[in-house]
Amino acid sequence: MERAAHLIELRDVTKVYKTGDVEVRALAGVSLVIEAGEFVAVMGPSGSGKSTLMNILGCLDRPTAGTYVLAGREVSRMSRAELAEVRNLVLGFVFQSFNLLARTSALENVELPLVYRGVSTREREARAKSALDKVGLGSRLDHTPAQLSGGQQQRVAIARALVGEPKVIFADEPTGNLDSRTSVEVMSLFQELGRSGITIVLVTHEPDIAEYASRVIVVKDGLVLSDVRQTPKPAAPLAAAAPAPEAAT
Repeated sequence: MERAAHLIELRDVTKVYKTGDVEVRALAGVSLVIEAGEFVAVMGPSGSGKSTLMNILGCLDRPTAGTYVLAGREVSRMSRAELAEVRNLVLGFVFQSFNLLARTSALENVELPLVYRGVSTREREARAKSALDKVGLGSRLDHTPAQLSGGQQQRVAIARALVGEPKVIFADEPTGNLDSRTSVEVMSLFQELGRSGITIVLVTHEPDIAEYASRVIVVKDGLVLSDVRQTPKPAAPLAAAAPAPEAAT
């Protein structure tokens, strides 16, 4: 019987940036495999290569050399248009700064990726409502970011990543702008998504956040320094949505 393909596989991937006559080797030959449903935390000091690794895994950049296979497709040499298609159809992204449209409702923010796919208005709305329900914000559909707490804004961002039904969610320092309690709630949500079969790849510099992942990869000097599987620390479940603050008059 033929072995099923890994969801993510890097083989001897390097990334070299040139600044004038100077070459900077951000990745120096990284090989790793991530299976479907894993919750992986990527850690490393500034300049370690972890952000470059995330950019390549997220099809935001291409390796200088080596091979990257994602969901059975060789993406190492794809064109920009092909990479954009993969990002749109296979991947979801969550960032530290939320990146929500300020004057747009939670529902409309979550619908946005489906607009680019040409999904009908009725289906967009249904899928966005379902995604917001999954992150505990089914009662906040019409609220703008200014009417939501930081944790609720990040949940909207996670719902936006979910609405495209991705195989993988990449989260870049998703708790960086959140307090400790809210960070744990967001990690609980990621754990729940992982149990549903979605692969989570999270970049963090916080060891206590990495404890919630089932695997921790440490990057240093463009190489994988360690790759350890662990029993994840259970995170507290999401709190019920608090009443929204009154709009300023």
